Amino acid sequence: MSLFNKTLAIAALALTAALAQASGGVQLDRAPLRFDNASLQSGAKTFVNYCLNCHGASALRYNRLTQIGLTEQQIKDNLMFTADKIGEQMKVAIRSDDAKRWFGAAPPDLSVIARARASGDGSGADWLYTYLRQFYRDDSRPTGWNNVIFPGVGMPHALWNLQGVQEARFVEKDDGHGNKVKHLEGLELVQPGLLTKEEYDEEVANLVSFLTWMGEPAQETRRQLGWAVLAVLGVLAVLSWMLKKAFWKDVH
Repeated sequence: MSLFNKTLAIAALALTAALAQASGGVQLDRAPLRFDNASLQSGAKTFVNYCLNCHGASALRYNRLTQIGLTEQQIKDNLMFTADKIGEQMKVAIRSDDAKRWFGAAPPDLSVIARARASGDGSGADWLYTYLRQFYRDDSRPTGWNNVIFPGVGMPHALWNLQGVQEARFVEKDDGHGNKVKHLEGLELVQPGLLTKEEYDEEVANLVSFLTWMGEPAQETRRQLGWAVLAVLGVLAVLSWMLKKAFWKDVH
């Protein structure tokens, strides 16, 4: 094997290991993203009420939310709990030193979290959608919570009252070397939340849709502009062909 092929093989192994670690070896569920105003408004409401206490979104200003069908007055009345002016950034309510003391590290800014979590296993939206539905009680953790695809997570389950409390089912399996190791079989809902499973999945889907939109609010505008440009270019192509045909019709 050449040095180049060896390098490629080592890089591939390293990438595979990194991706497996990022998702905890769990297959990611496809996020049912929806970018209509109703879904994004629902996601914004969940984000402000459950996420903005610890996680900021400094790249987004409150007045940007008018793009998802909200008026400035609606934003002020229902979504602005940590700011006074509509043009302010969506800053975190918690102080970074308090966050470090409580969770061991300051919670990250979520402005581009959907893009940052993208990997070979799936999109960042898929990771977030799976992650927010895979929390379970773990009394060995400082917060009392753990996560299937993010083992040892420092974040508590902020949406537990909506989803309810899940517990992990472990079974002992042989690791191939004669040792018994615990293997996660699945999660079991032991305390219902305010929402049914279907309602909670929809709530998370709306939240993930908003987080995805938040990372690139102008995406839909650019997409619409792109289609308009392609339509104009198509018309120009037809006109150019007709002009060429008319110009060369008498040329033999």
